[in-house]
Amino acid sequence: MPFTLSIVEDDPVIRSGWVKIINRSSGYRCVSDYGSAEAALVGLVKNPPDFVLMDINLPGKSGIECTRELKRRVPKIEIVMLTMFDDRDNLFEALRAGATGYLLKRTTPAALLEALNQLKGGGSPMSPQIARQVVQFFRQHEPAAESAAGGVEKLSARESEILRCLAEGRHYKEIADQLQLSMDTVRTYIRRTYEKLHVHSRTEAVVKYLGH
Repeated sequence: MPFTLSIVEDDPVIRSGWVKIINRSSGYRCVSDYGSAEAALVGLVKNPPDFVLMDINLPGKSGIECTRELKRRVPKIEIVMLTMFDDRDNLFEALRAGATGYLLKRTTPAALLEALNQLKGGGSPMSPQIARQVVQFFRQHEPAAESAAGGVEKLSARESEILRCLAEGRHYKEIADQLQLSMDTVRTYIRRTYEKLHVHSRTEAVVKYLGH
């Protein structure tokens, strides 16, 4: 069965475009879409999909408010925020509200599909520009990064190389092409890296890498 998605976006043209991208992608199906947080809260609580793509700037309730309420009422739902700008305040507020990932709206269809694959695999997809914001934040808070260090020395040379690529904000396909590996092999290395570092997302792995 395909993974199901819902899109919450007030611009009908953008919303329609995302729906088409999802429905053309193997393994995913858009089952609903909404133009406001209020409508989404009604529909998604009744019929929650696997994933939600959520615009931040919605009329009425914001996407962050909608995310916070959805996670309270449907804890298992996975929400990825969509935004026009890589604003740090919104980024961390969205993550605190329960968002699993954070993508810029100018993300290409291929990058969106990769982000969904990361989400399906238990990751936290972020656009490279967003990941850089997270990295810069932790660099400015060295004690937190230092306390997160440890475990990196357990990685193999290849796992360390792939972790470095993740820290540079590279997509899985870019890593596979650069290292001449298959996508499945890259995912296997990343899964092993997460296990060794005792983390569950790219962001957590990068924090440990920077604190090493």
